[in-house]
Amino acid sequence: MQLFYTDVFVLPLPAGHRFPMEKYSRLRAALLASGEFGESDFHLPHAASDEELGRAHEPAYIAAVSAGTLSSAAQKAIGFPWSPGMVERSRRSAGATIGACRAALNDGVAANLAGGTHHAFRDRGEGFCVFNDAAVAARAMQAEGRARRILIVDCDVHQGNGTASILRGDDSTFTFSIHGARNFPFDKEESDLDIELPDGCTDAAYLLRLDEGLDTAFDLSRPDLVIYLAGADPYHDDRLGRLGLSFAGLAERDRHVFAHCKIRNVPVAIAMAGGYARQIDDTVHIHSTTIRLAKALLGG
Repeated sequence: MQLFYTDVFVLPLPAGHRFPMEKYSRLRAALLASGEFGESDFHLPHAASDEELGRAHEPAYIAAVSAGTLSSAAQKAIGFPWSPGMVERSRRSAGATIGACRAALNDGVAANLAGGTHHAFRDRGEGFCVFNDAAVAARAMQAEGRARRILIVDCDVHQGNGTASILRGDDSTFTFSIHGARNFPFDKEESDLDIELPDGCTDAAYLLRLDEGLDTAFDLSRPDLVIYLAGADPYHDDRLGRLGLSFAGLAERDRHVFAHCKIRNVPVAIAMAGGYARQIDDTVHIHSTTIRLAKALLGG
């Protein structure tokens, strides 16, 4: 199973910043320590080019990010101060999802050990998201003739508003987001399918609604490829989550998504998306479980 990592491309953040940047290096270390993956499974991705980014983003926005001419308001909305490291990491993260999609179409499953930056719009970023890796990768697979119809399954606790906006009106892509009703973003976009959940929603109710959504999304989209945003933030002890899922419930979520892909013989590329648990090791555990289950259930 090919895994694309970007943790060596550090995004400099001020002391006390609430984004858990270290979770990415810890995730790679945990997967190596599991004994289920070797060094040859891990790959450095290419940096997404202007051409690749431009299929999902406005050229003026790409240029402003690259040149460091984003306004202070635009940087505040993103949540990261601009730096050359921010640009490099953001391009590499989009490149990692492109790489994961290419590998998944060859091997059945692959993953970006970061990504899931679903709050980035065509002309702006927000919510710790600069470029929308899922939209960029979906457009890349279509442009390269590798996949025609693509389903994005977004199980982050926050709605994939940027993805919904970028891909709205495109019948060749289908956006499905299952998320907290009262969580960020407070002004939501319209995905092809949205399932909104109440605060405190626990395992059984979540999995019931997820299965309903997956059945509908697969029936309507008939995908050649799934891009799965496996957010760790529906976890009950996530600082930004508001839902009530357990470790076991999140593992079942992954199993349900993978089962829907397997029964239909549809390859899946995974991105990690959000995770802000009070104990960072909990976030790492959730993400590593997703990858280990993907290998166990689909890697053969």
